[in-house]
Amino acid sequence: MFIKSVELKNYRNYRDLSLDFTKHKILLIGKNAQGKTNLLESLYYLSCLNSARAKNDSELIMWDKDFAKLKAVVEKNDMEKELEVLINPPKRKEMKVNQVKKSKSADFCSNLSVVSFSVNDLLLLRGVPEDRRSWLDMAISQIYPAYPDRISKYNKIRIQKNNHLKDIKGNINADTSLMEVFNSQLAVAGSNIIFLRLKFLKELQKIAMEKHLQIAEHEILTTYYNSTAAGDVDFSSNEDLSVEEIAQMFEQKLNERKLEEIIRAQSLVGPHRDDVSFFINGVEAKKFASQGQQRTVVLSLKLAELELIKEKIEDTPVLLLDDVLAELDNIRQNYLLNAIGSETQTIITSVDTLHFDEEYLKDVEIFKIAEGALAD
Repeated sequence: MFIKSVELKNYRNYRDLSLDFTKHKILLIGKNAQGKTNLLESLYYLSCLNSARAKNDSELIMWDKDFAKLKAVVEKNDMEKELEVLINPPKRKEMKVNQVKKSKSADFCSNLSVVSFSVNDLLLLRGVPEDRRSWLDMAISQIYPAYPDRISKYNKIRIQKNNHLKDIKGNINADTSLMEVFNSQLAVAGSNIIFLRLKFLKELQKIAMEKHLQIAEHEILTTYYNSTAAGDVDFSSNEDLSVEEIAQMFEQKLNERKLEEIIRAQSLVGPHRDDVSFFINGVEAKKFASQGQQRTVVLSLKLAELELIKEKIEDTPVLLLDDVLAELDNIRQNYLLNAIGSETQTIITSVDTLHFDEEYLKDVEIFKIAEGALAD
């Protein structure tokens, strides 16, 4: 997979930008707060119609404009595709592939796959559960383009249930028939989400464990999915929970906590409450690992994510590295750069070229960014 060009109009601080990429190694150089991260964000957005930095699409539009347009030409499996998104609230965003409108996000998101690794990802272990759920869901979306629609459907049901819970808050004698309808729908929708999360994490852990051992010898990385519906799930067993089994456990937990949900007026069970935890030699990394160990875990996870997505889509995702090299020591820097295959298009942001040796810079395309535009 190869991004050949990108055009941005009224996107963040880019009034009008056009870039052509001809090489697999690309450096975006510039001082902080010039727009380097915004450019990487736009490429990520074109892959999954989502951003880890924006709560809604309107935040992506330049402050004095009414719309934003993103466009890229992508080569996938030797076929060239033109992707275009128009963000024009309050209208629904308009998506096109080769100038043909797409009504379903899954049809659009199947055309470009990227793996993003930013400074914020280095805080993955120490962050809140929402950070880990967001990372997990965005990674899964690169393999299953319809996955975001499943998340959206689940959240719509959950919001309806929450509104109902607010109406009957504290009334333990209230009629719960509508709540039971919502619970049944949540169990079906949520079990599909949990199933895909478990499937992804099991496959990811196998690769991440090997990557981790290559950086930190004798340190075994293991992963647990902390499910409010299915309990803590490790991936040492060859037996996997089916969607039906998860749905049954989900509904049982909902019944057990029905009274508590009425009192608190909140949905307390489901994938929106789940978390992921990581252990090094059986010790929880979030609580006890050093900063260097935590960064090794995240680095291993990101490289595993890249490899797993490549295996699943039978093509190499584009890798976006946003200022991470400055935050890694020499050992981890070298491991990351050496682990990236020559077939992987890698777009890296950095303040300067000091983190790269002469050999790496021999075949690199460098763009200087200043105030949302190309600089000389």
